[in-house]
Amino acid sequence: MFAPVLAVLGLAVVLLGLVYGLNLLLAGRSRQVTAPFLAGGLPAEHAVSRFHVRWYPATLLFLAFDMEMVFMYPWAVVVAEHGTPAVVEMFGFLAVLFLGVLYVWREGGLRWA
Repeated sequence: MFAPVLAVLGLAVVLLGLVYGLNLLLAGRSRQVTAPFLAGGLPAEHAVSRFHVRWYPATLLFLAFDMEMVFMYPWAVVVAEHGTPAVVEMFGFLAVLFLGVLYVWREGGLRWA
C-alpha cells in the first residue's frame, strides 16, 4: 500500500545524497570566512533590526488585501449555491476590510514621500 511512497522517498534520499556528495567533491575547500552576499557590499545593519513604525500601516493594508483574496476565491465557488445570504456576508466582510484601508489612509500609510 505504501510501497510507491516509500520508493519515491528512497529515491529522493539517494538523489539528495548524490548531489551533496558531488558538491563535496567538486567544490573547493576554503577556510575563508565570508560575509553574507548583499550585492557585493557589507550589510549596513543587522538582519533582525527593528523596522520604522511607518511600515506598520502598510503591513496592515497588505494584510487587508491578502485576507480579501483568501476568502473571495472560495466564496466565488459557493456563492451560486447559497445565493443572497452569501452576497450579504461578503459585502459585510468587505466593509470591515474597507475600514482597515481607511485607517491606513488616515494614518498616512499610502503616502510614500
